[in-house]
Amino acid sequence: MEILIADSGATKTDWCLISNGEILQQYNGKGISPIFQTQDEIAEEVKLNIYPVFNKWDISRIYFYGAGCTTENIPVVKNAINQSLLINNIEVYSDIIAAAHSLCGHNPGIACILGTGSNSCEWDGKKIVNQISPLGFILGDEGSGASMGKALIGDALKNQLTHGLKENLLEEYDLTPSLIIEKVYRQPFPSRFLASLSPFIAKHIEDDSIKRIVRKDIDDFLKRNVMQYNYKENKVNFVGSIAWQYSDILKESANTYGIETGKIVRSPMDGLIKYYSDKL
Repeated sequence: MEILIADSGATKTDWCLISNGEILQQYNGKGISPIFQTQDEIAEEVKLNIYPVFNKWDISRIYFYGAGCTTENIPVVKNAINQSLLINNIEVYSDIIAAAHSLCGHNPGIACILGTGSNSCEWDGKKIVNQISPLGFILGDEGSGASMGKALIGDALKNQLTHGLKENLLEEYDLTPSLIIEKVYRQPFPSRFLASLSPFIAKHIEDDSIKRIVRKDIDDFLKRNVMQYNYKENKVNFVGSIAWQYSDILKESANTYGIETGKIVRSPMDGLIKYYSDKL
């Protein structure tokens, strides 16, 4: 049985075809999101770039996971894929379900995403039993690249960074205070802009003023989200670029609050492959 698994974010989608737990073919495509794209636009992307890669295989089922795949948006993605690949057995899930399937599988646990945005849930092995809303980078998204980028920009413009770092930041990204205001308050996708500053944070992580931003954001994520779950009886698992990049700080912070960390991985795909291999 050949099944196609897709893990999609705002900028890219990882596609992986497997059979009996063995990877047959992989492809990295553009991000697919029902928030930013219409059904026809998604169908066109799949038709032009995904169909030519996988059309030679006899695919029996597709499992698609993506940001923005809420209950009301699932039919949009499902119909778009069916329209281009002509496969009826398509299941579409949100990215937090991808995290739960990948990190916890069929066992109970707490699954967290720390990437451009952040999210979390408590999983009983079959379904989500508790979820604190992430609320986006303005009201929430603690521990995410967007939230850390917001803190970095705020500290830079209010002269809270170590001497010289503000100037380095503005020069490296060709920014001015007025351009920052434009990008954050007037241009589309401000969270993407803020998250794009993550490499600067990573490069200067040994600086106390930068490390303080990362530690505070992770602390806030744990206190405002994870600690509302049954974390004393469940391991807390993480997926995403930010969790992976700052795993040492994450473990240190979790230990401070008596939280036992489990898996910390960059991508959910390996876990998803195992999940469906075990299931089938």
